[in-house]
Amino acid sequence: MGALRDAPPAALLSSARDGDRAALARMLSLVERGGEGARAVARTVFPEAGRAHTIGITGAPGAGKSSLTSALCRTMRDAGEKVAVLAVDPSSPFSGGAILGDRVRMGDHTLDDGVYIRSMATRGHLGGLSLATPEAVRVLDAVGYEWVVVETVGVGQVEVEVAGAADTTVVVVNPGWGDAVQANKAGLMEIADVFVINKADRAGAGDTRRDLENMLSLGARRELPPAVLETVATTGRGVAELWAALQEHRRLVTESGVLARRRAARADEELRDVVTARLTERAAALCDGQAWDDARRAVLDGSLDPWAAADRLLD
Repeated sequence: MGALRDAPPAALLSSARDGDRAALARMLSLVERGGEGARAVARTVFPEAGRAHTIGITGAPGAGKSSLTSALCRTMRDAGEKVAVLAVDPSSPFSGGAILGDRVRMGDHTLDDGVYIRSMATRGHLGGLSLATPEAVRVLDAVGYEWVVVETVGVGQVEVEVAGAADTTVVVVNPGWGDAVQANKAGLMEIADVFVINKADRAGAGDTRRDLENMLSLGARRELPPAVLETVATTGRGVAELWAALQEHRRLVTESGVLARRRAARADEELRDVVTARLTERAAALCDGQAWDDARRAVLDGSLDPWAAADRLLD
């Protein structure tokens, strides 16, 4: 472990490509923590990434996202694909790390070398998940995973942003009155490429499907209308159809140029996030030391207004 702690990112990447999961975990930990370690990893993997297709999976808590992700991984493995899963968990109030619930529920993949599962929390990363997630995806891409699934824990603003920043976004709902309406309120109608009605063996699946299809027909016209599928993750029903829909969506967005446009827009957004994070770091550094004390004193004694004091600090 000490050797891994001191190893440069290039050595870690080489080891991870050779199947060293500890080296891969080390790189992802550096990404989570942010700072210069994360930047060093990012500089190393950036030229090596760009081949993986990312699938964002989101939906309300209890929708069965983890069970569906596990079943999807099984189907993808049966097709000979390697897949990595980033389970974006809330931070633990005790350790600051991820709660790891998704890795517990996906334990049947533990011994499969073709599946890599990582629960990820923001920890100390300035900029949070919006910066850490694409960096982690690039690490997995550079290591050789051609499919990366990003599963989020809920439908808050951060989770929707993270899931929506994928090449294909899957929104999971359950049968029952109001689920489609709630999806609409959460902004999921706009980001979904595939809707999955999970637990479709329950009453109300047909009504939920009609609600979704009606809302989609009334919404803004989209270049690639979302598919609406039904699954029962616990039995595997419909999962093969979901996998086929994901492959078809990848083909369509690639051939139509939609994927290139989406990735260009994401690159713009990520660059803005990085600039904002760097400026926030710089601002935090300015708010300390002798110059800060002098500016604060000048504001308190009335010789400078706050704007003029801030200009002096920035100059």
